[in-house]
This record gives sequence, C-alpha cells and structure tokens, in this order.
Amino acid sequence: MSSADWTGLRSIDELSRLDTFVHRRDPRAMALATLAYVAVVMSYPSGSISALTPLALYPAILIAVGRLPVRPLARRMLLAAPFALAVAAAHPLLNRAPVAEVGPCHISAGWMTALSILLRFVLTVSAVLAAMACVGVDRLAVGLAGLGVAEMVAAQLSLLHRYLLVLGGEATRMARAVAARGGGARLPLRTWAGLAGHLLMRSLDRADRIHWAMASRGFEGRLPRTRRLQFRAADAVFLGVCAAGFAAARAWNLAVALGRLTGAR
Repeated sequence: MSSADWTGLRSIDELSRLDTFVHRRDPRAMALATLAYVAVVMSYPSGSISALTPLALYPAILIAVGRLPVRPLARRMLLAAPFALAVAAAHPLLNRAPVAEVGPCHISAGWMTALSILLRFVLTVSAVLAAMACVGVDRLAVGLAGLGVAEMVAAQLSLLHRYLLVLGGEATRMARAVAARGGGARLPLRTWAGLAGHLLMRSLDRADRIHWAMASRGFEGRLPRTRRLQFRAADAVFLGVCAAGFAAARAWNLAVALGRLTGAR
C-alpha cells in the first residue's frame, strides 16, 4: 500500500484486477449476494453468537477463492472498528442480568450483546470489503445502478471513492511538507487544527477543479459503462448457492446442529 493510500481503496482496486471465479462474477450478482448476506446477519436477535458463526463461511470463501490477502483487508476493517467498539462498550454497563456461567464467572446479557455486535461487525465489514476487492468499487457502483439504484446514488458512491483518494493524496503531501520543515519535532495541537482546516480548503479547491473538468467533458451524473453487463449462468449459480446457504443458516442453528452431530458420534 502506498503512503498516499491511507483509505486502502487504491489497493482494493488493484485486487479487483485478479482473474478468479469470484472476480469474473457480474457485479449485480455480487451486490445482491452481499446485500442479502448483510440483511441476514442483521436479522438475528441481539445476543446471538453461535448461530452467526456459520455465516463466516461467505467472506472466508470469497477471500480464499479470490486469493485475497487477509492482512490488507483486516487493516481496512480496523479503520471502522472504533465505531463498533463504541456501540458495544455501552451494553455491559446497561444490561447486567446474568445469562450464563463459565466456572465461577457470570456472563451478563450485556456482554453477550456486545460480543454479538462485534461479531456482526466483523462478518458484514469483511464481506463488503471482500466483495469490493472482487469486483472493484466502480464496477460495484455500476452493478447497483443496473439493479435499479438511482444513477445519482451510484455515481456518488464511485465519486466518494475517487475523492477519498484525492483527500489522501493531499493529506500525504501536507504531512511530508510538515515533516520536512519541522525536523521531526512535535507540533502543538492548535497547529494540527490549522493544518486540518488548510487540508479542507485545499481539498475543496481540488474538488472544484475536478468538477469543472468533468462537466467540460460532458459528465451529467451518470456512470460511464466501459463494457456491457452480462449475467451468465455461473452468476445465477453463484447467487443461488449463496441464497440457499444464507436461508439454511437463518432457518437452523447450524453450529448447534453440527455440535450435536459430532457429539452423538
């Protein structure tokens, strides 16, 4: 990952250029499968843990079949982890009713809810990142537009991806300039506040120039489609297998069933 790629989106686009079974899938099939997966994960009651574990197979299979490196994806996940931790941290304090015992320790319902929130976060974010790495952000936006999502919304997703790269480049150049002039000395907090404001102004100015450049080339809010979308039989099989697996995981607690089966043997 380059120093300017603080968001990790550029490396995700580079991963989308691989040629595997999941990379060749139509972006509409990948978008539908991932949206269905997120909906199923979020549909479980609060405190569910064992029932969610079989759903880890979907992102794991995408990563394995797509030959995606785990460490870069995990690094991107850490960017959003503080938000999930902030939500989960409040539950052990709000709900202290005991629901299980592990030796001499009592586990409260709040801890079970917190663990469930963190597990849902890992599952959904890893699935979305893997899907983005397989089809690319721009192709995924085109696929969403092909599914009937408003062209403006799909275009905003693609443009957000591009402007984050622009913002990252501006921030990296400013950091290098500060390091070159400061000699490694620590800057006071008020200096960093001024630099943040300066970064905002530079980013707005750069965005304005990009906007007028796009408008002069005829951009009217619609995503350019360099190649035609083709929904093949393999895409239907991929989507059908995913849907069947998600439905089975939601209908039955596969982890408990597997535990009983192995215990009976």
